[in-house]
Amino acid sequence: METIVEIISFTLLMGLFVCPIIISRQLHKRVIRYTFIVYLIVGTLATAAIAFTFGWWTNYSDKKLLDHLGYHFDAMNDKERFENVAPDNMEKVKSIEKGRMGIGWPLKVIMSYIFYTPYLLLVYFVGYYFRKRSTKTVNNK
Repeated sequence: METIVEIISFTLLMGLFVCPIIISRQLHKRVIRYTFIVYLIVGTLATAAIAFTFGWWTNYSDKKLLDHLGYHFDAMNDKERFENVAPDNMEKVKSIEKGRMGIGWPLKVIMSYIFYTPYLLLVYFVGYYFRKRSTKTVNNK
């Protein structure tokens, strides 16, 4: 179960890094008047959807993993919560439980997306720089 969770999480994480590159390449293949604005809108919507999916998946998979390891969510105290957890899984369950505490996953995604948005700009401007550079070398030959 942990392997499936990790594969899906890795796929969603890679989608966050590859999606802006794909969007940028596809937009520059077409003739669009306001490429930068269209890139920002499409890129923000697509990566926000992936980010929210990734945040939801992280929360959901942690809950399923805790359930799989024997954690009891509706218990009134720690003794009842950890009653069905095997002793060798106790440390793992406690670390997952600690990671789930605090703010909810939507707020975590929103706060982390703020740090992600400069990546959208970086991808666009690096791609723009290399396209301009390659057209200059083609024109100079």
